[in-house]
Amino acid sequence: MKLNTQTPKQALNKAFLKQPIRRDDITLFKTNLQILLGKTNENESEEHHKNFVRDFLLKTFYQETNEINTKGRQDLVIHIGKNASDKVGIILETKKPTSQADMISADNPNRKALHELVLYFLRERIDENNIDVKYLIVTNIYEWFIFEASVFNQLFFENKTFVKDYKQWRDKQKTTVKTDLFYNEIAKPYIETIEREIACTYFDIRDYETALENADLKDDESLIELFKILSPHHLLKVPFADDSNKLDKYFYTELLHIIGLEEIKDKGKLKIQRKAEARRDAGSLIENALTIMKTEDLLPNVANIETYGDTKEERLFNVALDLCLTWINRVLFLKLLEAQLVDYHNKNREYRFLNTNTIQDFDGLYRLFHQVLAINFDERIPQVKEKFWHVPYLNSSLFEFTDLEKQTLKINGLNNGETLNLINTTVLKEIKNQRGELPTLRYLFKFLDAYDFASEGREGIKENNRSLINASVLGKVFEKINGYKDGSIYTPGFITMYMCRQAIRLAVMQKFKDRFSIDIDTFEDLEIYVGRFYKTANILEFNAVINSLRLCDPAVGSGHFLVSSLNEIIAIKSKLGILADESGKPFPNFEITIENDELTVFDISTNGFFKYRISGGKPTSKEAQRLQKTLFHEKQTLIENCLFGVDINPNSVKICRLRLWIELLKNAYYKESSGFAELETLPNIDINIKEGNSLVSRFALDADLKEVLSQVQYSIEDYRNFVLQYKETRDREAKRDFETKIKQIKSDFKTQLLFISPERVKLRDLKNQLLAEEQKTFLFGEDEDKQKERLAKQEKLRAEIEKQSEKIKQIEENAIYRNAFEWRFEFPEVLDNDGKFLGFDIVIGNPPYIGIEDIVWDYRRLFEQIYKTATGRFDLYSLFIEKAMQIRKLEGNFAFIIPGKFLNNKQVVYARKIVCESHNVNVLKIDDKVFDNAQVNSVIIENNYYEKNNNKNFAKYQAFNLTEKAITFLSETNVQNVLNDSQIIFRLEINSNVDELLTKIQRNTSRVKEIAVVKDGIVAGVVKDVLFIKEKLDDDSHKLYFGKHLSKYHLADTDIWVNYKPDEMMKEEINRKEGKRAGLWMRDRRIFEREKILSRFVGKEIIATYDNENNFYEHTLHSTHITSKAFYTKYVLSLFNSKLFKFYYQKTNSQGGDIFPQIRISSVENLPIKKIEEKDQQPFVALVDQILELKKAGKDTQALEDEIDRLVYRLYDLTDDEIKIVEGKGN
Repeated sequence: MKLNTQTPKQALNKAFLKQPIRRDDITLFKTNLQILLGKTNENESEEHHKNFVRDFLLKTFYQETNEINTKGRQDLVIHIGKNASDKVGIILETKKPTSQADMISADNPNRKALHELVLYFLRERIDENNIDVKYLIVTNIYEWFIFEASVFNQLFFENKTFVKDYKQWRDKQKTTVKTDLFYNEIAKPYIETIEREIACTYFDIRDYETALENADLKDDESLIELFKILSPHHLLKVPFADDSNKLDKYFYTELLHIIGLEEIKDKGKLKIQRKAEARRDAGSLIENALTIMKTEDLLPNVANIETYGDTKEERLFNVALDLCLTWINRVLFLKLLEAQLVDYHNKNREYRFLNTNTIQDFDGLYRLFHQVLAINFDERIPQVKEKFWHVPYLNSSLFEFTDLEKQTLKINGLNNGETLNLINTTVLKEIKNQRGELPTLRYLFKFLDAYDFASEGREGIKENNRSLINASVLGKVFEKINGYKDGSIYTPGFITMYMCRQAIRLAVMQKFKDRFSIDIDTFEDLEIYVGRFYKTANILEFNAVINSLRLCDPAVGSGHFLVSSLNEIIAIKSKLGILADESGKPFPNFEITIENDELTVFDISTNGFFKYRISGGKPTSKEAQRLQKTLFHEKQTLIENCLFGVDINPNSVKICRLRLWIELLKNAYYKESSGFAELETLPNIDINIKEGNSLVSRFALDADLKEVLSQVQYSIEDYRNFVLQYKETRDREAKRDFETKIKQIKSDFKTQLLFISPERVKLRDLKNQLLAEEQKTFLFGEDEDKQKERLAKQEKLRAEIEKQSEKIKQIEENAIYRNAFEWRFEFPEVLDNDGKFLGFDIVIGNPPYIGIEDIVWDYRRLFEQIYKTATGRFDLYSLFIEKAMQIRKLEGNFAFIIPGKFLNNKQVVYARKIVCESHNVNVLKIDDKVFDNAQVNSVIIENNYYEKNNNKNFAKYQAFNLTEKAITFLSETNVQNVLNDSQIIFRLEINSNVDELLTKIQRNTSRVKEIAVVKDGIVAGVVKDVLFIKEKLDDDSHKLYFGKHLSKYHLADTDIWVNYKPDEMMKEEINRKEGKRAGLWMRDRRIFEREKILSRFVGKEIIATYDNENNFYEHTLHSTHITSKAFYTKYVLSLFNSKLFKFYYQKTNSQGGDIFPQIRISSVENLPIKKIEEKDQQPFVALVDQILELKKAGKDTQALEDEIDRLVYRLYDLTDDEIKIVEGKGN
């Protein structure tokens, strides 16, 4: 056995390696390391040195978080918590520096130190059943060998013979129990037989003497890898940094303050709103804008003003917010640009321009936007060139006047004289203490300067405590602001990473299968296949295959999924070894991966991260220039050709475009043709991200364009070329010309499609019929009866024509179609030359979760007409699933993150059905703690094409559990088995023994819905303050019970009453809702005033009690009223509360998470009640009566409940083994 050593830098997680270290932390590390080395005395004992190691680790890393001490005869252990009772996470064996005979080496590790480490590991793994050990370390103070516990697990714990020998020695079945026997007679001989090299991390502190012995701060950077390798982030695998998309709360709150907004909690959701009147500040951007808009009466100038709200105040606010977001978008983009320019030029602060030295007021910001950044450098006026010599021209699109700016207010229209109070939690503490307020623009610039803006994380030492603000953080900030009405939830990075990786890799495999007719099952198979080809032509062809991918997010939001997809495709090309420059030359010395949802480029030749830098007026190397240029154009190609998005929110569309521009900005390069003086300009990628309602279209996807194409000026190929030229042009006039042509083509398509629509065809037919009737001539005249008949027919046709014309007008001019998105022709990239809609290879995203009560009535009626999933109390996410299946290719891939109730809700049976058709299905339960302020559980639903001719006889349904750290397999079955269930339930746990048991439980039973009615309780709507009262007012007042009052067989008293006046309450509800759909449900009083079982709506099992006191209840309770005379209510109640029904419910209902798990009426209705004679129900009833009485007296009833469980097991004829399964003790 030999050791395959790697350096700390090689061993560290790339994303962690990239994280900066605070100067204070590295100074403490260096000081404590110097103390450790200073105390080292080669004449002292191992015990002596062990204590020094303990002190060093404790004082540097673990003092506040982890116990470090000896454990038994183990030299030193680090526990995973603060207490000695917590599991051991790290085992250390410490030797003194002169103990060469016992100390291991790379060439000869089979020495006592390793034997001791093996023994300590086995004691933890076998005797303590500890699976939490992460690393094992041998050190003699200078040299450190660090092994992953998984290596020891594989080498020692999984070897049955070795474990048997250990146990016999431990149990005194060997000659002696002395450790020398284990070391020399068991461990040493076994290790000698190991022929493979074992990976470990190795370093010698003496190699870092230069940094340790001098005061040069720059040398401290060489200590970073030591700091990180010994930190809990590495050794205990403590998360080193949250998701790269983690919201910086202080940045976010202060930015809202500067804009003039605040975050509030409404019904459990965090929402953004204009500050309350008492807290408004005239100096905030939005109040400044509102003042000018009101003063100059600008609102009437806004086109389609009705889209900005119903009232004047709402419209003013939304227009002002739109303007402010446009300005802030630009400023933040420029802040990232400024940070990048400074970095490119080795921290040269001359490249800073976003400050009040350069931009004194809003007029100056106007000039920066529209006279500098919107104009090519050569076209700028001389004084602008001189002042902004360092500000490049990138793309005019972001800095051209928006339509809203043209109609209302530009940024130079704001009042420069306003000041803004600094928020109490400001990052500008010193200024707050001195002055308390600043001019608004100065405040904004100072605020932004207090943060470290970077297009990506920066490794190294942070000389100050400035928080990092990157593109991902900004994406989250604006996702929240854009979703201010709905309380949007941002998708964590590890989820988008997983979804994009899974969907794109499968799609890439399918592309290669189709193109090269190869039989591959895994991505690794594809790696092997591609690896056989190395010619330039092959590399270019493989790239073209991947570049033919078409991916769409139909609810794109801030563009998180598109950014993750962009990164994933580049990482895939690197993994396959085909990432290459324009000539087809690859990059073998660079490793490109995704770490922490960010693209990471690692230079293997320098063992460090790739950095593009300009020194002496040119890039530091030709290879750096080649790679930076390649990454830029790779991203450009993928964004232009592969990534598409649609969103109904215009601000989301702007942010998505901005984020994609920022992704390109990260790899902006200086053009060699300009002498490395000018950055490459950004393409016009905005055309791929479109505003519109993805769910509403006038034209069907199969509407025939052939006839249309024969009537219009341009072909599909022309259309496609105009779009491509629009993206590529850098000339503003040419861009407008292409824009005009594209608009004309779409207008022509629309006109012609309307002309040949079934409604128009019918109208023309009716008109032709009428014309024929009117032009009839009679050679011999016409008798009176015939004439009357003919005139009546004409009148009927005129009436039908009028009716049909009105129908067409409703379709073509209806406001509901104002934001309609025409999938049929908006993206020419997914049309063939005949105009046939081909579809996308991947449809991915996190669609909005909007229940029926929040859907405008007109849209609800439309959706019910055009979507099969729009039945009952539907939710928009189910419609997005149906739309995804329509716009995706049959052999394409689909991945959505949606509410967990999708798995078993009866309202979405059809949606589950279409997900299953001809496809493999994956369901992933997501760790409930990953969403900030989430109100529902979420699951990921994926499907990918199942090839029926591939000699496999079924499509697979698989369930997994997904956490930030791992994906765990749960179960699988055939998709057909799922479809065979009438409800098409998507279960997380599938087990043949369990399935057989469930089938057995269902025999000779009646479903609850066959013998009873289950009803929901009162829903308060917006009149809770007058509906729910604290005391009885009159005879219409009734005590009201909630889920919190109910436990098994008991209903606690309530101090809440319901003011049960249905007509009066509904009138008040409608008045408060101002014409919008009422949310109040009073229910028929008869469902309360009868015998019933009450059960909780929220819970992981049925929890129920008996009620015959006519109690009223709120919607956190259900009631079950037995209508069949063949069943006693208390008999059914005993089954509801039994262990068997807990098991049955949990195995037949998938909720996907534990945040407010909901027991739906349909789940109660499907519970199987065993059919038995009335006399046989009596023992159950008698036990329930006893329990109810004892519960009232507050006494323990467990023994009686256990007796009911035994009766229920007997009733359903369960064997002992089946009872073990029910109680979680069997397989």
